[in-house]
Amino acid sequence: MDLTLSEEHEALRATVEEFARKVVAPVIGDIYERGDFPYDLVARMGAMGLFGLPIDEEHGGMGGDYFALCLALEELARVDSSVAITLESGVSLGAMPIYRFGTDAQKREWLPALAAGERLGAFGLTEPGGGSDAGATRTTARLDGDEWVINGSKAFITNSGTDITSVVTVTAITGEQPDGRKEISAIMVPAGTPGFRVSQKYSKVGWSASDTHQLFFDDCRVPAGNLLGERGRGYAQFLSILDEGRVAIAALSVGLAQGCVDESVRYAREREAFGHPIGHYQAIQFKIADMEVRAHTARLAYYAAAAKMLRGEPFKKEAAIAKLVASNAAMDNARDATQVFGGYGFMNEYPVGRFYRDAKILEIGEGTSEVQRMLIARQLGL
Repeated sequence: MDLTLSEEHEALRATVEEFARKVVAPVIGDIYERGDFPYDLVARMGAMGLFGLPIDEEHGGMGGDYFALCLALEELARVDSSVAITLESGVSLGAMPIYRFGTDAQKREWLPALAAGERLGAFGLTEPGGGSDAGATRTTARLDGDEWVINGSKAFITNSGTDITSVVTVTAITGEQPDGRKEISAIMVPAGTPGFRVSQKYSKVGWSASDTHQLFFDDCRVPAGNLLGERGRGYAQFLSILDEGRVAIAALSVGLAQGCVDESVRYAREREAFGHPIGHYQAIQFKIADMEVRAHTARLAYYAAAAKMLRGEPFKKEAAIAKLVASNAAMDNARDATQVFGGYGFMNEYPVGRFYRDAKILEIGEGTSEVQRMLIARQLGL
């Protein structure tokens, strides 16, 4: 029951906290406002080993665990979520499918550069007409000799169009199962493959410094050996990847929620109204106290999910609970922090303005809040 971080985890947390405060915070406002991708910050995170935290040393990683990644995400998101989601997607959606399900040859080819942050990987599951209904996949892949021929499109894909993106793993219909259901497999498509087109980046409400695109595949040919994992197991494989990812998104959400507390406490001490700092007034005190309660509770939820995951126990329900509680906390805290800041909270030059813009997607991405409730109910036997 001891929730104290190990020496290794605490050292990592402190290192990332310092990086976020001293390196990310001074520059991210301008990067976010321009809608640029933070290549320099990504390179520095790669040099720190953050992209390789849960990957073994044999494949270029740090040999740590998934909880270490979560701690890094929380500290980054206390300052900015665009940088944090670039790390989260690059690891949990880009590298981990290859790490979990790839052949030895696939791991040797792709993981070292992904673990070093020199390259980014992406995960193409969502489609324009699918959304949360990932089983509604329409993208197809048929074998033609020793090549897969892929046709279709994917939507809202993070890290898919940067100059350092190396591979996108896509789910596609590769046949029909004996019971008539779609056979869905996962296939790796290297960046620059003929027939693979990346559209213009989306104009988004938030996460303005992260990379998100729609992808198109028009008779895109890749070697048959680019199949990731077993044929027909692509959907099941990525459901397990999403369980891990939900714990990571919960950690990121906690970071945003805690960042709202940090900024509000600082502002409440400095801003004066009616002859006193606004933190003198009980209305502001109670609002910030409620924000701290949400962040603290959400942190306990993702710690509990991560603990079960690391012990090798089933954690689907706990991951859904953590993601639901933490994303709600992020959204509620962002709204309250904006209220504490008043008119300044509506200005992009203040972090809470970015936090408010970034919070909403956390209730949608990697499974909506409604999907989390559905998963929790199913795990209860309903």
